Amino acid sequence: MSVTVPAPSEDVLRLIPLGGLGEIGLNMMALEYGGEILLIDCGLMFPEAYMMGIDLVIPDISSLAERIGDIRALVLTHGHEDHIGAIPFLLAALGNPPIYGTGLTLGLLQGKLAEHDLSGSTDLHRIFPRQKVEIGSFEVEFFRAAHSIVDGVGLAIRTPVGLVVHTGDFKLDQTPVDGQTTDLARLAAFGEEGVLLLLSDSTNVERPGYTLSERVVGEALREIMPGCPGWIVVSTFSSNIHRIQQVIDAALACDRKILIHGRSMVANSMIARQMGYLSIPEEALVDLRRLKDLPREEVLILTTGSQGEPLSALSRIAMNDHRQIELQQGDTVILSSKFIPGNEKAITDLINHLYRRGANVHYETTSEIHVSGHAAQEELKLILSLTKPRYFVPIHGEYRHLVRHAELAKATGVPPERAVVLENGMPLAFSRETLHVENQVETGRVFVDGKGVGDVGTMEIRDRRHLSNHGMVTVILALNQSTGEIVYGPDLLTRGFIPEDESQEYLEEARRLLREMISEHSLEAISDWEELRVEVRRTLRRFFNRTIQRRPLILPVILEL
Repeated sequence: MSVTVPAPSEDVLRLIPLGGLGEIGLNMMALEYGGEILLIDCGLMFPEAYMMGIDLVIPDISSLAERIGDIRALVLTHGHEDHIGAIPFLLAALGNPPIYGTGLTLGLLQGKLAEHDLSGSTDLHRIFPRQKVEIGSFEVEFFRAAHSIVDGVGLAIRTPVGLVVHTGDFKLDQTPVDGQTTDLARLAAFGEEGVLLLLSDSTNVERPGYTLSERVVGEALREIMPGCPGWIVVSTFSSNIHRIQQVIDAALACDRKILIHGRSMVANSMIARQMGYLSIPEEALVDLRRLKDLPREEVLILTTGSQGEPLSALSRIAMNDHRQIELQQGDTVILSSKFIPGNEKAITDLINHLYRRGANVHYETTSEIHVSGHAAQEELKLILSLTKPRYFVPIHGEYRHLVRHAELAKATGVPPERAVVLENGMPLAFSRETLHVENQVETGRVFVDGKGVGDVGTMEIRDRRHLSNHGMVTVILALNQSTGEIVYGPDLLTRGFIPEDESQEYLEEARRLLREMISEHSLEAISDWEELRVEVRRTLRRFFNRTIQRRPLILPVILEL
């Protein structure tokens, strides 16, 4: 049975994963000691294919509902959506705690808060790598972590029980675009100090060797662009400022003007320029209205939509549905991002449409125009060797990633009983000498649909899937309240099931069965409308399954007259 986060106990440090373990996204974690809670990240997940109509997914924090007063702060590792995207939705429910993050992380967060009219109600604190901050019983030291977004950090959290190291998302890029490498010196120093618990990124644990440097992408872009005769359209994640900078540098080397297009690309580029993370000469930028006046070989368009999002700028361009941007034969499109699992069909459809427009397309499987931001096996081994943790918990990955990372830790010398694979909602309590898993706490996924947060649940998603697969049959039936006699109907209206105008005989047979079922019930049974609805569903389900083996959603509407 699920419970809330348990009450504090003396000399025990408790780790409570609220999201991000066994899944990609929803990263959120709590550390608790002596009645005080420190939250790490608060991310969202983009909907999976079965989540029909859902816009976003955020963590279920109901287990913290009775502990809001104990939350001391929320610390952020970096500005990706899967680490900060849920904050606007959950900030009030968390009691508006102080938020600590680096410059770009808070800059991106402020944009999200402004969209939700929350700018004036937040307590934001900018931190810098190697800075230490006292937060209740915790001392948090931030250290540089190279990733696919600028200003990423890991966390060294000193507690009365011992030192906890959280790597954040990272890789060991020795030639990053901004020169800011993962701070191995501090990680080695933590190892000498003594690390009680290491929490490490598991995303790329299945990949042997080392992750390539981000500069590899820049080299590929500089090889591709000079030979392109028409427009160059580059699509990448709007948060990947290093990638955007390399695209801009390659464009400038080819004497191309740059059009930045797409809402998130424009917003994030503006924030990064204002904060000094992105360098673009003002004279190199062009407005969309000037595009038609420039020779095509002098233009580069930087936009969003590399995952085939239906309403993105690139999707509209690919479908020839953009009012101002129309591809021609000989133009080049570069998708500088990975195929995120679950998006493969949308991306390949996008690529096919781009080819139909006459474009030459470069993507992950044909050109080296993307590298990962996550550490591969040899990098993960090095972190384990440097920190020498007493206990190890793999984080940030699907369940197979967590298991593989725990096996990797054991191979580097971590005793098997001290490499613990957790799932969301499994609190791990430990001291300097012992650890044990406590009772499961409430966790899960909350769906955001339009302006509704949490009002659509698994039952509604099931019904939506049912509708999409089998259609719907609405049964309209009016009964005399006193006698139980049929006054109107039963009338059957179908959507996505069978054509009504072509199947009148079939539907008439269904109506006949319903009339027979109603006539066999007593007046007392008929007066129980919920029982009658159940009988209507049961009768039609049997008929549809026996005759055409289809299972539409059946919605009885019973009126009392």
